[in-house]
Amino acid sequence: MPFFLVRNDITKMQSDAIVNAANTALLMGGGVCGAIFKAAGISEMTKACAPLSPIKNGEAIITPGFSLPARYVIHTAGPVYDDGEQGEEALLRQCYQNSLLLAVEHQCSSIAFPLISSGIFGYPKQEAIEVARSTIEDFLAKHELTVFLVLFDKESLLAGTQLHTSIEHYIDEHYVRKHKKVRELLTIEAMELEESRSSLHEPNLEQAIFNLDEPFSDSLRTLIQNKGKTEVEVYKKANIDRKLFSKIRTGNGYVPSKRTILALSVALELSLEETKNLLRKAGYALSHSSIFDVIIEYFIVHKHYKILEINEVLFSYDQPLLGSQ
Repeated sequence: MPFFLVRNDITKMQSDAIVNAANTALLMGGGVCGAIFKAAGISEMTKACAPLSPIKNGEAIITPGFSLPARYVIHTAGPVYDDGEQGEEALLRQCYQNSLLLAVEHQCSSIAFPLISSGIFGYPKQEAIEVARSTIEDFLAKHELTVFLVLFDKESLLAGTQLHTSIEHYIDEHYVRKHKKVRELLTIEAMELEESRSSLHEPNLEQAIFNLDEPFSDSLRTLIQNKGKTEVEVYKKANIDRKLFSKIRTGNGYVPSKRTILALSVALELSLEETKNLLRKAGYALSHSSIFDVIIEYFIVHKHYKILEINEVLFSYDQPLLGSQ
């Protein structure tokens, strides 16, 4: 099941479990930890944690959520960052792995994480999110679970990286609004507003009928076979859940959204032309007046098919993410 980056207050997440970036004593602290204790009920959470304390770095324990929207709070103690040579990465991975295992053991269908150790514990944010993403991605390859990573500072995700510089250059070259006068900008913005209402959600039915020489489900099935991939591999790599993929796969006239088709294109590692052809089957097209489309095009052109990394970039540009909708 899918993995999403979100900007939110973790204490308000409607997931089955949320994760507390705890201290080893399981005492109320500051930051995320303090906010979770307060929202759950300080007295109740303190009493629940007391008999389970202390824990080691990388370990995780579970308590009720009490007054939180989440049924459970999973408490894990992240490492304090020194120089990156003291086993910090392995301990941070254990935090995510052990928390995810607890969620599965308690039959949770969803879990929300903060970016563990990236606050006062000093773990560099870009490195912390790489550990989180890769660990969660590996776990989801074998388990059905919806995972949220709750972030606040989106600017720090890409700032100063080579990827950020490369994407900015590509956007400057291809994003139509970068090269138009004010009057043209207003026209394009009006077009984008219409596109946001239609192209990301509803296909152009006239184009779909014209281009649909075979059902979309049949085209997708053929692509999966030709690319030598399994259906499970594709829907997991596309960051969509099994129910949505089954709906697409069954057909019965259902046409997925543009974002879902692009997610499938990435999972299938399609070329730009193959992607455009698949979109055309459903009446969609890529547009250089949409920054979302330009970003997706960048990754496809550069054959960079890791959807969770693509979503990090989309998140940093305030764009919708690829995956289940």
